[in-house]
Amino acid sequence: MAHDPQADVTPDTPANAVTMRQDGRIAEPPGDWVAPPAVAYVSPASVPAPEHDLSDPDLPYWLALNRVKGIGPARFRLLLDAFGTAEAAWAADAPAWAAAGLDARTVASFAQQRRHIVPNAELERLVKLRVGVLRFTDPAYPRLLREIPLPPPLLYIRGALIAEDDWSVGIVGTRRASAYGRQVTERLATELAQQRITVVSGLARGIDTVAHTAALAAPGRTIAVLGCGPDLVYPPENAKLAARIIESGAIITEFAPGTQPEAGNFPARNRIISGLSLGVLVTECPEDSGAMITVRFAAEQGRDVFAIPGNIYNRSSAGANRLIQDGAKLVMEVNDILSELNLHLAPQQMELSQALPENDTEARLLAEMSASAEPRHIDDLCRATGLPAATVSGALVMLELKGLAQLVGPMTYTRTH
Repeated sequence: MAHDPQADVTPDTPANAVTMRQDGRIAEPPGDWVAPPAVAYVSPASVPAPEHDLSDPDLPYWLALNRVKGIGPARFRLLLDAFGTAEAAWAADAPAWAAAGLDARTVASFAQQRRHIVPNAELERLVKLRVGVLRFTDPAYPRLLREIPLPPPLLYIRGALIAEDDWSVGIVGTRRASAYGRQVTERLATELAQQRITVVSGLARGIDTVAHTAALAAPGRTIAVLGCGPDLVYPPENAKLAARIIESGAIITEFAPGTQPEAGNFPARNRIISGLSLGVLVTECPEDSGAMITVRFAAEQGRDVFAIPGNIYNRSSAGANRLIQDGAKLVMEVNDILSELNLHLAPQQMELSQALPENDTEARLLAEMSASAEPRHIDDLCRATGLPAATVSGALVMLELKGLAQLVGPMTYTRTH
């Protein structure tokens, strides 16, 4: 039987086989692993032109820095903090990089790679491929993802991310899905999408494929996070599915165009799946599944973890059952997820957010809540804004309906967006 490289890395890589390196990248699992081929999935001519602004003169240098192997999220931020702009970091010399905090090995590698990377060519490649890009400093960068430790400096995008994607749930599981796993994944992904919840997954075989397909058929939105460049797809048989996703959602990745999948890319991809989501649902997986890596990241990021119970004699259900035993929310129907994440009013919140423009009172309250890391009591907000209690109370109710504020205690609110 031919060896399937994906079986080694996603979603069935042992959860203890990967670690986060100091540079913010994910260390590769041990053992010899040959990168599988990823293929183009759509003609650029048929891809809608991205709406992202590519005119910032510093953008080509962001793209160039992101192409350098060894410059992960932590070192990327270190360079930006030290030099102020990506262009200045790119133009600096080895002593300056060392003074900024890069180790000698990274400095040498950076200098060598810089000779072969042309910043403007990186931008031209995006335009040619019709790939959009968001930097973590851009207002449109996904809010939830920005909150995780060391978010990707850049996201390459085909399709579109929209404000409503803040209401997202990740669905992960084994690539060797059973009939039971497929059935329950299809049902829950469909019902989430029908509630206007965006389904996030990794476009792998098995559970991921079922989740994306069901969300599209609902019809609803879905986001696929890749472990390769935005112009490629793996596994190859999901090429048509990827093309459909960019029509009703988005394909995103932190890896530059042309990047083939490598072992360390898939765990890195998994942290973005959980980072984009309010919670992560595991529908079926063994205990040594790569889906457990996503769960680990979800826990570190403060995301809720949900799991579908399965047959105790079936290895494919052992991971999900163990998660439930360890405290994950047991899910029997979609309402179990909606209730835990307070998503029952998500459709109404989306409509209110669009239909009711923010007024001055709401803006002042949001600013006050954003200025504090702690929840604010209504009396405190009244004193800070000088507004009557009735006005503040009414505005907070509207902000809660819009999904912009949350009641976390008696008359105590915090900002959610």
